[in-house]
Formats: sequence, structure tokens, C-alpha cells
Amino acid sequence: MEKDIRENIAWAQINKDVLRSLEAPRPLYWVILLVALAMVGVGVGCEIYQYQTGIGVANMNNPHVWGLYIATFIFWIGMSHSGTLLSAILHLMHADWRKPIYRFAEAMTTFSLMTAGLFVMIHLGRLWQFYYSLPYPNERGLWPNFQSPLLWDAMAIFTYLSSSIIFLYVGMIPDLAICRDNMHPGWRKKLYSLLALGWEGTDRQWRNFRVTYLTVACFLIPLAVSVHSIVASDFAMSQQPGWHVTSFPPYFVAGALYSGCAAIISLFIILRYVFKFEEYMTLSILKKTSRLTFAIAMVWTYLNAVEFASVWYSHDEAAKDVLIQKATGTYAPFWWMMIFCGSVVPLMLAFKRFQANIPVLFAVSLLLNLGMWLERWMIVAPTFSHGYYPWAWDHDQWPSLVQWGIVFGSFGWFALLFMVFCKVFPSVSMYEVKEMVYHRSLALKNGETAEEGVH
Repeated sequence: MEKDIRENIAWAQINKDVLRSLEAPRPLYWVILLVALAMVGVGVGCEIYQYQTGIGVANMNNPHVWGLYIATFIFWIGMSHSGTLLSAILHLMHADWRKPIYRFAEAMTTFSLMTAGLFVMIHLGRLWQFYYSLPYPNERGLWPNFQSPLLWDAMAIFTYLSSSIIFLYVGMIPDLAICRDNMHPGWRKKLYSLLALGWEGTDRQWRNFRVTYLTVACFLIPLAVSVHSIVASDFAMSQQPGWHVTSFPPYFVAGALYSGCAAIISLFIILRYVFKFEEYMTLSILKKTSRLTFAIAMVWTYLNAVEFASVWYSHDEAAKDVLIQKATGTYAPFWWMMIFCGSVVPLMLAFKRFQANIPVLFAVSLLLNLGMWLERWMIVAPTFSHGYYPWAWDHDQWPSLVQWGIVFGSFGWFALLFMVFCKVFPSVSMYEVKEMVYHRSLALKNGETAEEGVH
């Protein structure tokens, strides 16, 4: 009887700890929020200036018709994949260690996609041109070209965003009911009451919830892979030197998982401290995430080498020339930095002493994402600056401050959305952590070895 009482108290403590994070985070939360707002202000100011003056202020010209905007678009699309994809895969594999961290990983997916979508319109310059690319019957009698990979992008990203929001929301319903039942009257209680959809925790509701969540998870796995494969097709189906490579789809998917895992480590460490989740986001979970990141890093490194070998041993002299320019030309410092950050730095994750060292892991995760952003830029810029026609070569072009300002603002936009979400909604799944504690207690009762998890 005493053991049951202690378990009940532990479950109540889980509710108390997570609900407390919605009310009183550490002061660092407000510092991050203010910095994010300042970054958003810089980005909005640059976008207003570009809107009023024209796309020329971003140094977008021939041959540099793309630039930081498209590179950053790919970066945010890639980061979005790891959260929902890994959450869905680990859910199907019954990996209990995902339960304290999957909620914020799914939120990362949603806000990364919302940030990526901005760059589609920003790159147009004249925002109203977006009207002409939407696939709907219109008075002009014209439809977009459905054979264009750009249209595939729009349809795939919209589908993935809507599905990710559904996956995130469905998984939160039991926790929203807990918030509803424990909040004082006010706007929060009204919001949670509306979103909880009358959840009472009956057997029928739990059965329907399990089936729905599992179905959406199964749907999201192939969808996530197909979305970034379609983004890769934007490049692979073109005739630009260095892009017409069949390994691009798996290469892009591996890069997406890589950058997403690195971002999960960064956000894990931030949330662990800011919202006082040390008891739930444990070092054991951080070790597993680090090992997963290391494995994906090695896959990405292999596919990167495959891409280089495919170009080097092909008969496409123009593509080979672009590869040489990457290694020795104007962009060489950034290309070698990409190799260092993406393939050398993750080797630290192979050592146990670093897998749970929070300061080292935080620095490593930032370097990994820097390498992944450089990788996207190295796909776009060298090819455009050194194409098939020598009279169109332009190796001295550099992104303008307007481009840098908007890219800078996008990181503030993502941080702002993410931190507001974590303040309004529980970023740790209460009901899943309770299941984790329960399964662990059963394993210990039966004399089995339980993995180190929530204490």
C-alpha cells in the first residue's frame, strides 16, 4: 500500500513540475525571448527595405539568381524532418527514452517548416507574385506547371506541415486536459478547455487516441522521406553542373536527419536548464541522442563522399570543375569548414566522455548545424558562380547585408515561436513520462534491468 502511495505522489510530482515550467521559467528564458525579438526586428526591417526597394538590394542577379534565401530554405526544411520523423520511428520501435523529449522535437518540426515557408515568399521579392503560383482555377485560365519540382515542393511542404501539426496536437490532448484541470480560471484554462476536446481519460478515449496517434505516425514516416527527396529533386532534375546526381535524395534526407538531431541536442540542453527539467531530460537520454547523431553523421559523411566520387569519376567535366573550385577557389574556406564541422567534429561523439558533457555537447551541436548550413550554401553558390558558360562566371559575388539580415532574423523567428510554445504548452509529455516511470517500476519489481531514465 505504501508503494502505491509513493507512486501516486510521484505521478502528481510530474504534473507539478511540468505545469510549473509554464509559469516560472528561469530568467534566461526572458533573455532568450528578448534576443529573439531583436533578431526578428532586424529581419523584418531588412525585408521591408527589400520590399520597398526591390530584390536587387539582395545582390540577386545573373548568375546568382539564388543565394542565402534558398540555402536557408533547405536548411530549415532539413531541420524540420528529424523531430517528427525520429519521434514517429522511435514511437513505432517502443523506445521509451524518447518520451520526455519528443514533444519539443515535434514542435521544432512545426516551427522549422513555418520558418522555411517564409523564404519562398521572401525570395520572390514582390510578395504578390505568390498569387500566380498557387494551383487553383482562376479567371486567367492558366494553371501552374505540375511537372515543376517547385510545385512539388509547395504541395509536399503544405502536406507535411499540416500533418506535423496534427501529430503534435493529437499527442498533446491528454496533457491539455491535465492543464485544464489544474489551471486557475483565466485565458489559459479557456484555451486548454477548448483544445482538450472534452478529454476525460475513459478507456474508449484512450483506445481511439492510441490508434489515431499510431496511424498518423505511420503516415508521417514515408511523407517525411518523400518531402526532402522532392526538395533534392529541385537540384537533381536540373542540368546544372554538380547537381545532376542520383544520390541527392538520400543525401538530402541524411543531411536533414543530421541537422535535426544536432538541433535536438541544442534545444535539449537549453530546455533542461531554462525550464528546470533536469529530472526528466536526463544525461542518459542525452547519451542516446548523441550516439544517434554520431551514427547519422557517419551516414551523411559516406553519402557526401559518394557524391564527390560520382562527380569526380563521371565524364561531366563541368561538374568536376565545380568540385575543384569548391576545394580550391573562392568558396574553399567555407567548403573545408563544412567538411570539418560535418565530418570531423562529430567524431567527438564517439567517445563516452563527451556523450554526456553538456558544455561540450552544446558547442558540438552548434558546430554541426553550422556545418549543415554551410553544406546547403555550398550546394547553391559554387554551382551558380561557375556554371557551363565561362562568360557567366562570377566568383566575387557576395550576399548583401540585406540577405544576411533576413537569414539572421529567421533564426530569431524560430526561437521566438519555440520559446512562446514552451511557455504556453507543456514541452514534456506528462502522460508518456508517467508510462515510462510505470514500466520502469514494473521492470524493477520483476527483477529486470531497467534503463536509466526518469528518477
